[in-house]
Amino acid sequence: MVDITEKNNTLRIATARATVQVSSLKTIEAIQLNQVPKGNVFEMSKAAGLLGVKNTPLILPDCHPLPIESTKIEYSIDGLQIHVDMTVKTIYKTGVEVEAMHGASIVALNMYDMLKPIDKGVTIESIRLLSKKGGKSDFTYNFQPKTLVVVCSDRISSGTGEDKSGKALVEFLTEKGIKQVDYQIISDDVSEIESELKKEYNWIIYTGGTGISDRDNTHETLAKHISKRLYGVEEQMRGFGQTRNPKAMFSRSIAGISGSKLLLGLPGSRNGALESLKSIFPHILHTFDVIKDSKHC
Repeated sequence: MVDITEKNNTLRIATARATVQVSSLKTIEAIQLNQVPKGNVFEMSKAAGLLGVKNTPLILPDCHPLPIESTKIEYSIDGLQIHVDMTVKTIYKTGVEVEAMHGASIVALNMYDMLKPIDKGVTIESIRLLSKKGGKSDFTYNFQPKTLVVVCSDRISSGTGEDKSGKALVEFLTEKGIKQVDYQIISDDVSEIESELKKEYNWIIYTGGTGISDRDNTHETLAKHISKRLYGVEEQMRGFGQTRNPKAMFSRSIAGISGSKLLLGLPGSRNGALESLKSIFPHILHTFDVIKDSKHC
């Protein structure tokens, strides 16, 4: 299955439609009057559809097991057609389009099975996705922040260590469509950290110096220059990290606004820095919309 461990839980909604075609108005009347020999078509098919949604990963091998928060089935009759609309909701890392389509198809199949003794012309005309919401595809941001990634490390700046976190951040941002991402290596010295803050960038991302050693100065230095802390961003990064590595609780990652700049202080390890950024991307780009709007007030 596709690896979704680095995705965030978000509200996911999908609605699918299956259309059942009967050959006679007598069939429609039998359904409405509850005169179908096998029982109540709508209610029994609804129950089958619920089972279909819940058991989707048991039938389709690439579907992830996920918590189904809500399932809603609606019927509408249009002449000789019966439309089955299946809406599925979850708060999870992946969408529920397939679950909705599978559920709708099971409803349609159960209707077919119940109606075939009285109507030999029943067919299932189509099964299609009507709508989906949730996940990164629903969030689009047009602003292109001029971005600087700063590696804070005495070892790396002196040439005795190799940078992995900064390069990984640059690669990730570039892959995600950020067009200008510059890169700088400095020591953990406060003056060097502050010097990078003066540069003309919309977004400055520091990696390293957020731990608890005597030379971890990034948090304190950035905190002095941040006018508005983004505590929710910090909580998201730390919470995301702690579900993967208990040592993330020692990270003093920081996020906030300094003038018209967005500042981030991320862990120095490659995984820590990359996971922190992934946990807030692309939603962190909304910050620039807020900054832009505040300038126009």
